[in-house]
Amino acid sequence: MISAMFRQCSTLILHRPAISCLALTMAAGLLILPAEGVAADLDEIESRGYMIVATEDNYSPFNYIDGGDAVGFNTDMLEELRAYADFEIRQEILPWTGLLAAVSGGQYDMALTGASVSDERLRVFNYTPPYASAQHFAIKRADDERIADVGDLSGMTVGVQAGSVLLSRLPELEEMLAEEGGALGDVVQYESYPEAFSDLANGRLDFVIDSAVPVNVLVSSRPDVFAQGPAVSGPGYVSWPIPKNSPELLEFMTEFLSEMRDSGRLAELQETWFGESFPDLPQEPLTSVEQFHELAGIGE
Repeated sequence: MISAMFRQCSTLILHRPAISCLALTMAAGLLILPAEGVAADLDEIESRGYMIVATEDNYSPFNYIDGGDAVGFNTDMLEELRAYADFEIRQEILPWTGLLAAVSGGQYDMALTGASVSDERLRVFNYTPPYASAQHFAIKRADDERIADVGDLSGMTVGVQAGSVLLSRLPELEEMLAEEGGALGDVVQYESYPEAFSDLANGRLDFVIDSAVPVNVLVSSRPDVFAQGPAVSGPGYVSWPIPKNSPELLEFMTEFLSEMRDSGRLAELQETWFGESFPDLPQEPLTSVEQFHELAGIGE
């Protein structure tokens, strides 16, 4: 069904006629084609005196705009990184669709945003040690009594963000539904989650899939509109992607996160923005599909 979904994605992207199937497939991490340019490793960054990070601004609570100001977990982490580094940290804000392709193409040194780990992305990027859980859950309307468990999602229309790991992990939901004798319904891709949640609230979607942290934040902030549904994936992680050809930068960012963890500042920011800290997350970088599967218990 997933392959058929992409063959016919122009009919499923109801509100994105200008986004091509290829662009969406690339953004989803199913196909990331390198552009010209090579991301810099730490020695080159130190030599030129600055690092360029790519972020987005429409994914609460990681990076978003509130009252005209950039806020969120990664906004605070960026300020901590600027205090930690001996070189300048320059930030450029991009829409999520295309952000990872721009980083993999060498236009930016790393992505400092809320990026979930996936098999496809690990073939292009290494990841810093995770800083949040990314298990996926269904989000339903608060008054929708049709959805109680995974089997109830069969045949329903689901909204996901174009360019998210949710697309590449949809086969997990397909397997869950198949075990219940059901099947995945139509998949609608959105450029940003606020648009998907708006369509869910208005009844254009049956449910939306998002990861644990934004689900908790959304439901706690709008309990009269939205409710958390069943888990639709196994464990997952959120972290910062760094190109494979920048191992020294990966080590530098790992040391930064280690210092943040040891000082207690990381847990403080997790509590502030996520509502909980994550003391049991892996503390080593994620560099291979096999390592990711072992840590997340995928395939067991």
